[in-house]
Amino acid sequence: MRTLVAVDLGAQSGRVALGRFDGERLSVSEIHRFPNVPVRTRGTLQWDVLRLYQDVLAGLRAAAREAGAVDAVAVDSWAVDFGLIDASGRLLQNPVHYRDARRAAAFERVFAQVPRRELYERTGIQLIPINSIYELAAMAAESDPVLEAAETLLMIPDLVHYWLCGARVSEFTNATSTQCYDPRAGGWAIELLDRLGIPASLLPDVVQPGTRLGAIAADVAAETGLDGAAVIAAGTHDTASAVAAIPFRRPGSAYVSAGTWSLVGLEVDRPVIDDCTFAANLTNEGGVGGTFRLLRNVTGLWLVHECRRAWAAEGHEYAFEELVALAGDAPPLRAFVEPDDPSFAEPGDMPRRVGEFCARTGQPEPGDPGAVTRCILESLALKHAQTIELLGEATGAAPAEVHMVGGGARNELLCRWTAEAAGLPVLVGPEEATEIGNLLVQAIALGELGSLDEAREVVRRSFAPAVVEPAGVPQWNEARERFATVAAHPALEVRP
Repeated sequence: MRTLVAVDLGAQSGRVALGRFDGERLSVSEIHRFPNVPVRTRGTLQWDVLRLYQDVLAGLRAAAREAGAVDAVAVDSWAVDFGLIDASGRLLQNPVHYRDARRAAAFERVFAQVPRRELYERTGIQLIPINSIYELAAMAAESDPVLEAAETLLMIPDLVHYWLCGARVSEFTNATSTQCYDPRAGGWAIELLDRLGIPASLLPDVVQPGTRLGAIAADVAAETGLDGAAVIAAGTHDTASAVAAIPFRRPGSAYVSAGTWSLVGLEVDRPVIDDCTFAANLTNEGGVGGTFRLLRNVTGLWLVHECRRAWAAEGHEYAFEELVALAGDAPPLRAFVEPDDPSFAEPGDMPRRVGEFCARTGQPEPGDPGAVTRCILESLALKHAQTIELLGEATGAAPAEVHMVGGGARNELLCRWTAEAAGLPVLVGPEEATEIGNLLVQAIALGELGSLDEAREVVRRSFAPAVVEPAGVPQWNEARERFATVAAHPALEVRP
């Protein structure tokens, strides 16, 4: 029996899970869950990463109490954000949030130095303002003293691994998300970074998922009780871990890893970088076991979370499940939004912005929380379907079915409406795919499993997916056409 701990840091919350693998099946239990709340100070939105680390340690202590001896620990998180440490190993500032306005302001300025097509050709990454390269370019352009004082850049999970065991490396799946990595050359895009004034010396060696980084540090072991545990770089990009846990039953199937973001993609064996993928703005991120994830980042359930926050500020507290139930009772297919419209990019009054988008595009404004939530969920389902179609066009092979994993797989309406919008079967689960994939890559690193294929066999034995077949409701055909018109509408003015 191997006892493993997965630390999964999401943009809304973090969790620590305990996994037990007996060589045939994997069991997973959540040990500790905690909120992840960004903080705005003097106009900059940042992550409270030290608070997150304290919660990670609390989760590791709980895991040690529950399990006794633990063989290994691995951390995954959302992508693109990073910490900068100095020559003494000290964190220079809290990592800046990917939704901070400075990053978005640098987006177009970068293309004056590196044209869009060239940047895509070199990195294969979707041109989207949240990427790390735009934050780094902004810091370089402003001669930010933090950048000048830094010695090493570490992505969020790499930073936590550094605190746990002292390793200063960048794990492959997260490194590729930065838009600073050349996947065909297999290394950092140094010449490109030089043109933007970004010091490539900040970027550490890249290691593959499944690399053993070292033993947990003595001070961490003393604090947590995990003496002797190995720290392993799993698929540190949470989507990489989630996709590693998808038990594909048909080659070329699409997946949706649904949570704060919806990552809609295909697993491929090499980057697909050409005029078609550039026009579709598809991204090529590194995966586990020599794979790549050809996908698109779609703004996901964050829209609903922001609505909940706005309604709570008005004194109306809604549980997520309550909003889903209200959405189920609201009139169907009345109005849609483009989830990736810039007006939805920053935190703020999301119900108002949804109404403004609908009014601007000649649609009825949703008038109550149920209608707003239904508008968002139906729009996400239609965006999933539209993206799956783009992926099929880019690869020349239409996916035959869709796997829905992550927290969004708990949302029965989103799964059912994705099946209707795409006209494809949706295989639902595992819901905790990220933690499962993290744990299975640890098992590979420890020699308990020989490959990604073997890991997925464990998933098939341990977590059977439910299947949602499309009912063929004719109104969804018209909805797809109407959504395409809405999604092509000129972007709204961004308002705070």
